[in-house]
Amino acid sequence: MTAHTSAPSLYRNRDQIRIERALISVSDKAGLLELAAALKADGVEIVSTGSTAATIRAAGFDVTDVSTVTGFPESLDGRVKTLHPGVHAGILADLRLESHEAQLTELGIRAFQLVVVNLYPFVETVESGAEPADVIEQIDIGGPALVRASAKNHANVAIAVDPANYGEIIEAITAGGSTLKLRQKFASLAFEHTADYDLSVSAWFTENVYDQWQDDTEALDEDVTFEADDEEDDDESPFPEGLGIEVTREAILRYGENSHQAAALYVGEGGRGIAQARQLHGKDMSYNNYVDADAAVRAAFDFNEPAVAIVKHANPCGIALAKPNAPDAIASAHLRAHACDPISAFGGVIAANRVVTFNMAQTISEIFTEVLVAPGFEPAAVELLTKKKNIRLLELPADYERSSLELHQISGGLLVQETDSFEGFSSDGWTLVAGPEVDAATRADLEFAWKSCRSVKSNAILLAHAGASVGVGMGQVNRVDSCHLAVSRAGERAEGSVAASDAFFPFADGLEVLLEGGIAAVVQPGGSVRDPEVIAAATAAGVSMYFTGERHFFH
Repeated sequence: MTAHTSAPSLYRNRDQIRIERALISVSDKAGLLELAAALKADGVEIVSTGSTAATIRAAGFDVTDVSTVTGFPESLDGRVKTLHPGVHAGILADLRLESHEAQLTELGIRAFQLVVVNLYPFVETVESGAEPADVIEQIDIGGPALVRASAKNHANVAIAVDPANYGEIIEAITAGGSTLKLRQKFASLAFEHTADYDLSVSAWFTENVYDQWQDDTEALDEDVTFEADDEEDDDESPFPEGLGIEVTREAILRYGENSHQAAALYVGEGGRGIAQARQLHGKDMSYNNYVDADAAVRAAFDFNEPAVAIVKHANPCGIALAKPNAPDAIASAHLRAHACDPISAFGGVIAANRVVTFNMAQTISEIFTEVLVAPGFEPAAVELLTKKKNIRLLELPADYERSSLELHQISGGLLVQETDSFEGFSSDGWTLVAGPEVDAATRADLEFAWKSCRSVKSNAILLAHAGASVGVGMGQVNRVDSCHLAVSRAGERAEGSVAASDAFFPFADGLEVLLEGGIAAVVQPGGSVRDPEVIAAATAAGVSMYFTGERHFFH
């Protein structure tokens, strides 16, 4: 396609443009008659289609059928109405150019100054549970073409896609015409409208039509014999060839990670995560607040038991389960998580996987906390915490659920992976490679430590005792430093604790740091070429060591 290359000097400036002719074709009739009345009162010719024209005419307003403009009847059950040069030339003509104006005159086509279109109710039809054939009929073709053409030519045409904007059109009519600023705003909304619409269609096709095509193809292939090549067959992959990601801007944030970076929150269609949490109290959430809150929720919800995670800069500084038989389980879990690293917990983000009780709120009210997020709050807890001006209280959706896929933006694209979860987790598959079998309490601590270290940035080392972290070494560029950090933060509590490492020890030196700290047992993936020397170090110290056979990197 060749772009328009006329010299800028050929353009004539057009700011306010009087509306003399409007094309209206809407599925949502809200506000339609009020708009039609304003247009007719100003002498504007209304060209319309199908049920829209019938609605306007029934209200007593004159309307020109689009078939009169095109000289061609609406056909194929309404599939073809506006796809015609008589319509689109009147929308796309750039009347800043004398040559375009001359061509319209030669062709006998009148220009439009206003187009009002909203699209077939595709999403509503899907949500109603309609049959696929009925859903496909709600894929609009002419509507998006009208919207995009008008938005492209916003220098000359105002495009409205939402009845909520009709009031601004009526004001523009009264003021003598649409301004360039208004047309630019409406063009932006129009492109957003068609983009959201196309994403909805794409997502439905991926889930319903593409998957069904795969199923049918696999059924046909049952009777076909062929030689497999060396490349991995990805037909069973959870990743579609295209991603229909539908998100809507929910809020403009104060700034991003730093004050010189702009930022916004977008929410996903059907999401049930931190982006959908309801804020009960506090200042507006920041970019960093959301990142930390999501990390904290992820850590706390790794456990079925009452659990609390305290996060600072996306890293846990404390994770704990409730003490057995504690009268207030979630308050107990918080006290134990806070005890891991009280200094780092100052100004942190707290997530609980149970309703926040008044007892838990009492403790938190004495600690500077940026965000507290939970599936619910006792009324007394809310009453107490709302006395603290700066704490933000977030209530998760009742049906909170982690997405099955994780997306990470890189320059020029996205990385997508399955979420690292503990579904079906069991330590039964671990292999004891050093020392004696541990007792039930120590094994439970090893399981807790292994789960907890998944939410710690690599290289990750986590020390735990009695279902609570006591020392965390995170985000270091070598595992030895992470071991030193975990032991130093644990202090005397390292003695008799268990350790988890998110990946294998490449040398025995990291393990030796833990052994010197007094750990009683360790769990790690194994798989290093130097596993024998690491095992030998654990054996010499009389410390039990288990291999999981899998790692839990978190970058």
